[in-house]
Amino acid sequence: MANKSIVPFGPQHPVLPEPVHLDLVLEDEKVVEAIPSVGFVHRGLEQLAEKRDFNDYQYVVERTCGICSFGHGLCYCEALEKIFDANVPERAKFLRSFWFEMSRIHSHLLWLGLLADAFGFDALFMQCWRMREKVLDMFEASTGGRVIFSVNKIGGVLKDMDSAMIKSFVEIFDGMEKDLKRITKVFLNDYTVKTRLKGVGILTKEDALKLGAVGPMARASGIDLDMRKTGYEAYGNIEFETITSNDCDGYARCAVRIGELFQSINIIKQLADKIPDGAICAPQKGMPNGEAFVRVEQPRGEAIYYAKANGTKFLERFRLRTPTFTNIQSLIHILPGSELADVPLQILTIDPCISCTER
Repeated sequence: MANKSIVPFGPQHPVLPEPVHLDLVLEDEKVVEAIPSVGFVHRGLEQLAEKRDFNDYQYVVERTCGICSFGHGLCYCEALEKIFDANVPERAKFLRSFWFEMSRIHSHLLWLGLLADAFGFDALFMQCWRMREKVLDMFEASTGGRVIFSVNKIGGVLKDMDSAMIKSFVEIFDGMEKDLKRITKVFLNDYTVKTRLKGVGILTKEDALKLGAVGPMARASGIDLDMRKTGYEAYGNIEFETITSNDCDGYARCAVRIGELFQSINIIKQLADKIPDGAICAPQKGMPNGEAFVRVEQPRGEAIYYAKANGTKFLERFRLRTPTFTNIQSLIHILPGSELADVPLQILTIDPCISCTER
């Protein structure tokens, strides 16, 4: 008869980039059940919307998470622009989309480096973060920030990029694409990677739909779901295919994210070719009054932003649902049946962002 035991996993663990705690119910080395505990970095950011001027609050929203900061700032502005019924200049939309895809690349490279580190592939970890550093350098050159960019504004953006800067960025991404092809080909063909991830952490399409999986988690289970296809910002002017897989396992989730790295580089090249001239901001006057619901595609999946204004400088309500919040349900589903040694890798395959989840 198998011995049952409960092993606490986290919130501090060498493999975990952020604090998440799981009580793992084991039968010998096999996971039977996973019980999550959250709330280690809760900061009450949503309630601050009632105490901060709605213009100032966009800088609070950016600090929800360092990795996803650009997307949070952009999407908050989108919600307020919807309330104001603002006419955002086309150039601002292209610049936002350009920076958003840069943010997606830097997030995915960070994730790939962490996964490589979990496998013990130190060289791959350093190579991924070396490339990520180039993206952060480009962010610093164009926005002035490396983590928090503060370049979004209700009605547009605060900074512009001239044609020479955009061209130089595209050249850097061209070189990065060649390095990525070589590195990721080795990673995906590695025996250890295939052995540890193929057929492990299965999330079927039916279960993904039932549990509300989003982002690469859903797309790796065969669900064609990408908020960029709705055409917000400049994505309606760009041609791209949704990266999906029908394999439904941990390896598929890695392959989808790696595919998205190349997809984002392609989108950036298209944006650089099509970006129009013109103004970068249409400042809004007065106080917002109304409510808005916005859905966007963060690096980890669909994020939902809700804002309610009452004609004063303070929002009545602000609500943010992040992709990791909904993907934790899928994580709890895929862990039973796996070995204890597989748990850290399976957690990383959902690319958790606990800072976003616990605001």
